[in-house]
Amino acid sequence: MVALLVVQLFFGLFPLFGKRAFPHFAASAVAGWRITFGATVLGALALVLHGRKALLARADVPRVLLCGLLGVVLNMALFLEGLQRSTAVNSALLLPLIPVFTAIVAVVLREERFDRVRALGMTVAFAGASLILFGKTGGLDAGHTVGNLLIVANEICYAIYLVIARPLLKRYPPLVLTAWVFLSSVWGIPFLFGSDAPPLPADAPASAWWAILYIVVFPTIFTYLLNAFALARVSASTTAAFIFIQPMITVVGALVWLGEGLPENFLVATLLTFGGVWIVARRPAVRPLAPVAKPD
Repeated sequence: MVALLVVQLFFGLFPLFGKRAFPHFAASAVAGWRITFGATVLGALALVLHGRKALLARADVPRVLLCGLLGVVLNMALFLEGLQRSTAVNSALLLPLIPVFTAIVAVVLREERFDRVRALGMTVAFAGASLILFGKTGGLDAGHTVGNLLIVANEICYAIYLVIARPLLKRYPPLVLTAWVFLSSVWGIPFLFGSDAPPLPADAPASAWWAILYIVVFPTIFTYLLNAFALARVSASTTAAFIFIQPMITVVGALVWLGEGLPENFLVATLLTFGGVWIVARRPAVRPLAPVAKPD
């Protein structure tokens, strides 16, 4: 249980440190650093701990490459670009939509059957999310709609990744699969470290580098290892329930540390979004899927 709390703490603080890094690092550069460290550290750990079992079958290469594109490159780039254009509070309130999008993707790909109760939960969750997506922040039009939509696009990419990665988990240990997903995304590093997003900005102060260090170590490396440790000791449903702690940490931190305001209709939007997700999560799928550890 302690490990799960630490995981949510690390993830919950991630948007706050991202905001601290953005004045000096482009969002794409932050994503580039995460992929660089994630591929290096997780790849080395998979090789040391699993040896020959870490080898990837040739037939699985196309699916792993697609997982790398959706689950790492687009996932990280879209979230960080969205966070840079929106607020940490908005990113936290939109986070619970991931299980909803995952359920939709599973139905579209025929991994699950359509269920009316879960569809009701999705509708309620989207009603709450729409108040955040197109609403105002702190009573003033903050122009965050583009950033909010990028965050939603990030969640859709991650939801597709969750579904298409599940068959691979039947053949590879979670650490091995996650390492390969990161390694298969290294092609994106040169594009993320572009001329307008230098990886080593000359004017970046020590505080910005500390923020980058936190981002690449804790929400990228430690959270995966701790989550895997927790999944081996508690039920998947308990693990999933802890995801609701993460937005609370982010919201409180954004109010106290960043001085952000709350969106208009904050209470209504939060109740609708969380309530809809709760309906989706508590209603078992007709053809349930095994849980997948978050690779980032």
